[in-house]
Amino acid sequence: MSLPAGAKIGPYEIVALLGAGGMGEVYRGRDSRLGRDVALKILLPNFAADAERMARFRREAQVLASLNHSHIAALYGLEDAGSVRFAALFLKGLFRRFSLL
Repeated sequence: MSLPAGAKIGPYEIVALLGAGGMGEVYRGRDSRLGRDVALKILLPNFAADAERMARFRREAQVLASLNHSHIAALYGLEDAGSVRFAALFLKGLFRRFSLL
């Protein structure tokens, strides 16, 4: 499901792929509404279609949203763009870490 740089997902523009795992892919993105950099965790289609997994993903997002610490990602939102489900978040230093790879 790799997305090219410049692709749009809702109000977000893909800048670069940061990594991939069992749940989906994480991209560096740009929020066109607020002009800020974000990390976009885009779920794999089979994961997003599973009601139990989506419930777990939402619970994890609610826990993350309730936390406030400089070493924990700040959740900007859970989003749906057509059939694509994703989380938009920011983690201080995330982009510096990946730029070293």
